[in-house]
Amino acid sequence: MSNVLISSPGGVLAVLCAVAAFWFYVEQVSNLKLFQYIPPLIFIYATPVFLNNLDVIPANSPVYSGLSSYALPAFIVLMLIKVNVPATVKIMGKGILVMLMGTAGVVAGCVISYLIVHRWLAPDAWTGFGALAGSWIGGTGNMAATSEMLNTPPEQFGLAVLADNVVYIVWLPILLASRNFADRFNAWAKVPEDRIRMMDSAAALVHEEEKAPQMRDYIYLVALAIGVTWIASALAPVLFDAMMGIAPDMQVVLSESTWRILLITTIALSLSTTPVSRLPNATAMGTALIYIFVAGMGARATIEGFGQAPAFLLGAFIWIFIHGAFCLAGAKLFRVDVHSVAIASAANIGAAASAPIVAAFHRPSLVPVSILMALIGYALGNYLAPLAGHLARLAAGQ
Repeated sequence: MSNVLISSPGGVLAVLCAVAAFWFYVEQVSNLKLFQYIPPLIFIYATPVFLNNLDVIPANSPVYSGLSSYALPAFIVLMLIKVNVPATVKIMGKGILVMLMGTAGVVAGCVISYLIVHRWLAPDAWTGFGALAGSWIGGTGNMAATSEMLNTPPEQFGLAVLADNVVYIVWLPILLASRNFADRFNAWAKVPEDRIRMMDSAAALVHEEEKAPQMRDYIYLVALAIGVTWIASALAPVLFDAMMGIAPDMQVVLSESTWRILLITTIALSLSTTPVSRLPNATAMGTALIYIFVAGMGARATIEGFGQAPAFLLGAFIWIFIHGAFCLAGAKLFRVDVHSVAIASAANIGAAASAPIVAAFHRPSLVPVSILMALIGYALGNYLAPLAGHLARLAAGQ
């Protein structure tokens, strides 16, 4: 610690914020095509890895535990209070079922791919697979929350970030290119002729512009995030102790930290059905906190863990095609068009950052609902991703 250039908590936090800001600034002013294929996330994670290993910032700091205790629950609340299930179902109809099939494909793919490649990975690699499942069910916020629930080592989290971005480079062009096969795909899936027209009509009726935020809106959002965190933090030890008295073996799956995050998720989803869901800018605030949290995860990692990258990436590619197979099965079963299928997959794999890109390319009228679909993924991720990780662990006999 004495050889570290910046060791004070304030300095470390400033560095993490500066790293996140720097890469978004570079993306904004450079217009490099690189960022169309590799989102800033991987640079935001990787930069603190090198700063840590070069002794610019420490591998251990109160800032990192503080981000887990305060930033993580805050961004969960801020992201989930915007979930709008009724509006999404009204517009997408059976397209929601295809997204749920894709989600099931992520869970199944996690188990199957881990079974295939786990012999070449560290024994705790299932936690990295669980974290990646969080990203592919919901988004980066779910990846971060799942890593907290599974106690994912920073190196495994880094492998999950790497796999997420490498697969994204391959999967996003496939989703975009699928528009060229719309007629043949829709004929194969036997899509009703009026489905697309009905989606466009429903989207026009439901779309609602978010109002410009005022100072009091930020106060409300901060109060909500802190209040929900406090309530969940107070209840989690009570529920954990009760569980230990009834089924102590369950602590492997439901730790006190897991209880806390599940409570925060459930309370936030309950709030999404109330007028607080109309508070503006919650998603943007939550996303900003996510990137700072990811930078904090990178600051704790070492570069040695990346020796497992080839096997981890192989598992990720096996996994993504299992997800794709589930999406195709859902399209055939529910007779859903290729535009909805591509958006549904993007809402899982790429979350709120990629779903609008795919929607704009396929069907611009569905851009708003693509964000709503991604938020439904956020709602599911904190429940299903830890489950996927534990199922992978159990399947491999670990």
